[in-house]
Amino acid sequence: MNRVKTALRTPWFWGLVGIALLLLINSIKNPAYLALSVNPTTGMLTGNLLDILRVSAPIIMIALGMTFVIATGGIDLSVGSMMAVGGAVAMETLRSLDGSSPIGAMLAAIGLALALAIVLGAINGFLVSVVGLQPFITTLIMMLAARGIARVVTGGQNTNATNEPFRLLANGQIFGIPTSFVVAIAIVALIALAMRRTALGLMIESIGINPHASRLAGIRPRPILFGVYVLSAALAAVGGLFSVSEVMTVSVGGTGNLMELDAILAVVIGGTSLAGGKFSIVGSTIGALLIATLNKTVLFLGVPAAATPAFKAVVIIVLVLLQSERVRSWALGRGKPPRTPSGPTRPAAEQGTPPVSKEAVA
Repeated sequence: MNRVKTALRTPWFWGLVGIALLLLINSIKNPAYLALSVNPTTGMLTGNLLDILRVSAPIIMIALGMTFVIATGGIDLSVGSMMAVGGAVAMETLRSLDGSSPIGAMLAAIGLALALAIVLGAINGFLVSVVGLQPFITTLIMMLAARGIARVVTGGQNTNATNEPFRLLANGQIFGIPTSFVVAIAIVALIALAMRRTALGLMIESIGINPHASRLAGIRPRPILFGVYVLSAALAAVGGLFSVSEVMTVSVGGTGNLMELDAILAVVIGGTSLAGGKFSIVGSTIGALLIATLNKTVLFLGVPAAATPAFKAVVIIVLVLLQSERVRSWALGRGKPPRTPSGPTRPAAEQGTPPVSKEAVA
């Protein structure tokens, strides 16, 4: 019973419930929705579940980076544009190196994309941690600047390229699971080990709870703040690589567009507070899977494009309400205000007033 109560109080538990309900709705419409089959041409498994895992990989990456930024009490609105930058650099590099070694071209594309994203993330980190600008304003400016850089890199045109190893980054499979999802989970596991097996995670949380107190405790906030914005930009670039490798084309206006909103929603659904403090890596990962499942459900159910944002908003609001202990208590009839103890009470003038001796009056 205690385990059940603990699970009900865990925010990411309701994310799992949401995923299960969405899959159930899709299965009711099409009983074969969860079925897997083998593509006779490629010999690889195909199915809606695998499509959801593939689509979730970029969201997992940007949500993971956003988790640590929000845990410090900040925000990163530039992750969608960082995806576009990473994808633009990768596609331009692959196009220019067409005809050379496919593996070498792929490594060069990935390296240059990550390098530029790290530089832009370092600018964010410097402005926030050293200059002291507000994260909202800093990353809002970078959101516009990075999108502009992507346009400059591609000449304002959609760019495509051919590179089989890079294409398999999203379209390949490892033991029947999409390669991009396997790589994303491996990155999540490595970062989780670094955060929870060292003091780094606790330092990030302490900065988000009280920066002044953490400074008095001997923690230097500047390097940590600088690092989380660099990490967020690098992970967003990885998400951009996953996104463009699926179609081998980068759209300077479409790649990563409004993905920062999905990242923030995934983090909130996972239980990380926007006020900063404690974070949940597992929760953010489950939140990203929920967002991917929701996007797939919207398409599968044929929800009109004009009504898609409203449909997603309703689902997310319901999940957030389910996470609230107050709402659950009210729904179960346990939300009544506590009764005040009955019985005779002393007059207000007498409460807490010590008796006065005759000697003191005299």
